[in-house]
Amino acid sequence: MPELPEVETVTRGLRASLVGYTVVGVEVHWARSVIPPNPTAFARRLVCRGQMVTDVGRRGKWVVITLSGGDTLLVHLRMTGQLVLESGGGLNDRHSRVLLFLDDGRRLRFSDQRKFGRMVLTSEPQEVLGDLGPEPLADDFTAARLRDMLARRRGRIKPLLLNQQFLAGLGNIYTDEALWQAGIHPLRRANTLSPAEVRRLHRAIRSVLRAAIASGGTTLPDAAYQQADGRSGEFASRLAVYGRVGQPCPRCGATIERIRVGQRGTHFCPRCQPLPEGKF
Repeated sequence: MPELPEVETVTRGLRASLVGYTVVGVEVHWARSVIPPNPTAFARRLVCRGQMVTDVGRRGKWVVITLSGGDTLLVHLRMTGQLVLESGGGLNDRHSRVLLFLDDGRRLRFSDQRKFGRMVLTSEPQEVLGDLGPEPLADDFTAARLRDMLARRRGRIKPLLLNQQFLAGLGNIYTDEALWQAGIHPLRRANTLSPAEVRRLHRAIRSVLRAAIASGGTTLPDAAYQQADGRSGEFASRLAVYGRVGQPCPRCGATIERIRVGQRGTHFCPRCQPLPEGKF
């Protein structure tokens, strides 16, 4: 579930409290959580090089932990992954997959109930990140650039926005929210959007993402996401359409509907997001 706002929130929390500390021990409880998949080699490479954290950043939905020994630790949380920085005496978690012990006695715990998340230790991060699309909050992601990107695409707008090679970081929650804010039906063909609609969509994507980051992300009832200090994200109370099927649209009062688009559950308002004839 974690999307750009959740990963950005985790990244900021880790950057503030992880930089300058060295990994002195590693426990891998689920071998497939780490790449390379040999837990012994993974641990040795982190500990024997005395790898100190020099920076923590984000690219798309990846947490990017830069290390002093020339390696980068890339973490993808996937559906249920969590990165929590805690005291060394923290409670055991049966979903803990990897523990990184720091030189000040704390530990970074990677928990993942569904075991889809991955930690990639690499000296060539671009081999993993190089195919990602532009960052939606970057200065060079302008409405004009989005217009040019959409003009060449005949596919439906929602699956396109979910495509990480097209645009990095968006997932199901914030795509639904941005399309609602922009008044665009999720089944619209991308190249049928007018210049005004593209501008609205560009503004909506950035507005929704920034608001979610300011609220610490979205923690849904399953509590699969939490911030690096263990707190929940508070944006769930501000969701307009996602997860609100059968409830009134906060803008017009029509009933929120749910359909499947590209195998993903999709929430929208049929009145605020009409589907023009011939444009799907």
